[in-house]
Amino acid sequence: MVKIKYSDAILEAIDDSMNKNNSVIIMGLGITDPKAVFGTTKGLLKKYGSGRVIETPTSENAITGIALGASIKGLRPIITHQRVEFALLSMEQIINQISKWNYMTAGKQSAPIVIRLIIGKGWGQGPQHSQSLEVLFSHIPGLKVVAPSNAYDAKGLLKSAIEDKNPVIFFEHRWLHNIIGEVPRKNYKIEIGKAKIVQKGKDISIISFSESLVQVMRVNKLLKKHGINAEIIDLRSLRPLDDKTIIKSVKKTKNIIVVDNGWTKYGISSEIISLISEKAFKYLKSAPIRIGVQNHSIASTRELAKFSYLDSSKIIKGVLNVLKKKKNVNNIIKEAFNMRQTETDIPYRDFRGPF
Repeated sequence: MVKIKYSDAILEAIDDSMNKNNSVIIMGLGITDPKAVFGTTKGLLKKYGSGRVIETPTSENAITGIALGASIKGLRPIITHQRVEFALLSMEQIINQISKWNYMTAGKQSAPIVIRLIIGKGWGQGPQHSQSLEVLFSHIPGLKVVAPSNAYDAKGLLKSAIEDKNPVIFFEHRWLHNIIGEVPRKNYKIEIGKAKIVQKGKDISIISFSESLVQVMRVNKLLKKHGINAEIIDLRSLRPLDDKTIIKSVKKTKNIIVVDNGWTKYGISSEIISLISEKAFKYLKSAPIRIGVQNHSIASTRELAKFSYLDSSKIIKGVLNVLKKKKNVNNIIKEAFNMRQTETDIPYRDFRGPF
């Protein structure tokens, strides 16, 4: 095992796949730029040439349509958008063409495309560049959607996505790119559709994914301190969802909180709670709770933005409410409030961008 950044894990997955399979190509705006999409495409142009590492004009709809055509002809395109919002300009291609191509050809043709979408947060991203829109894509039959929270999963899931015959939406959170994690040097993949039990527990199930999972793990230290034994599940895959792991955990702990990356209304967390209500309602001791971004547009200024995003105190309050804890509650919440990041607008003190 070696310790590498999340962004390097993405780069390794792409590099390994391109080296192994000549049909894998990468397309996008800024992939040959010196910044190399936050380091995730660094050196690929020099190694594989402009025929396979394709810098594109600023036309997301055209890029996506070209990728569909290329996939039909036997290539495996990886499209990269530096913000998820940029993909909104190509939704007709994604929803009405790519997701339905296998169905419309009666299974005779596939569209093995990976679309990398990067979620922004803080740094003045504001209402138009800090949205977690996983649910938009997870709603569509024919698409697979993954959102890894760490370097190990990022590499393994991306390799699986590239080899998948179906189109896969691959969500990366910008705040995760510089997080260090252990990754094996040997070749490995992670099956899409399988959640991971990060920590076994008996008191409450905390379900999360992507950058929100990192916040859950930070809060978990405080939960342990106060004798709360949480079972923590990293979804990893949003479509297909690992129903079995979720239901099994709920039956075990009988308490549930879902920590979402985005808005909770009509969101991923809502889907999970609906699933639990349909299949495991009788096992619940208390009403499940969803926690996520406040249900309004996110402001650009730090002082306003910090009220929109998740923080430790909000997660702790949710856990205590589900467990109906009454003893020492105010002190626990105060501890959670104090352990929040000093700067809610940047992931860590030495962060300098580019964002």
